[in-house]
Amino acid sequence: MTAIQETLTHIRQVQKYLHMVAAKLMERARVHDVSKLCEPELSTFDEFTGKLKHSTYGSDEYKGFLAAMKPALDHHYANNRHHPEHFGLHICIQCGADDRVEPCICGGPRRADMSRMTLLDLIEMFVDWKAATERHANGDLDKSITTNKQRFGYGDELESIFRATASELWPKHMEPWHCLGCGMGGCDMNFCSQCGAGKNDYIRQEASE
Repeated sequence: MTAIQETLTHIRQVQKYLHMVAAKLMERARVHDVSKLCEPELSTFDEFTGKLKHSTYGSDEYKGFLAAMKPALDHHYANNRHHPEHFGLHICIQCGADDRVEPCICGGPRRADMSRMTLLDLIEMFVDWKAATERHANGDLDKSITTNKQRFGYGDELESIFRATASELWPKHMEPWHCLGCGMGGCDMNFCSQCGAGKNDYIRQEASE
C-alpha cells in the first residue's frame, strides 16, 4: 500500500468515527431533557422555570429555587447523565476527600465528580449551559464557566478548553442577545424576530436609570 493509499485509508477511518460521534450527539439532541415533560418533573419545572429565568445564575435566590426543586431535580439528575450530579456528590469542596462518607468528617459540602463523565456528556452539558444563558436576561456563558468552575471544581485546563470552544462555536460578534423589549432570548440578528426592537435600542435607557 502506497503512502497516499495509507493516508486515504486513515482519512476514511477518521471520517467514519467522526460520523459515529455525530450520530451519538444527534441522538442526545433528540432525547435531551425529555424527562422534564412528565412527572415527577413536569409540575415542578412548570412552577419554577419562570422564576429561574428572572434570577441570576449562581445567586442566593437561584440556589434557593434549586433547593425548593430538589425532589424533581434529583429525579432529573438521575435520568440525565449530562449533569455532573448524575454521578453523585462525592468530592468534599472543603477538604477534597472522596471517601463518600456523608457528611464529610470535616463538615464540608460535597460536589459532583466530573471525572466520571464522558466527552459526549461534557459536550451535551456545555451546550446545555449555552442554551440556559439564553433563558436569563443577564445570561453570559463566560460567567457560567467561571461559576461552574467553583461549583463543580474543574481545573484551569478544562476551563480553558471550555472558553476556547465557546469562542469557536459562538464568536462574540455573532453572540446571540436577549431583547430587553419583549424578553425574547437567542436573537442573532440586528433586530428582534419577535417584536422588531433593535439590538441596541435599550442600552441608552439602561445607562440613564
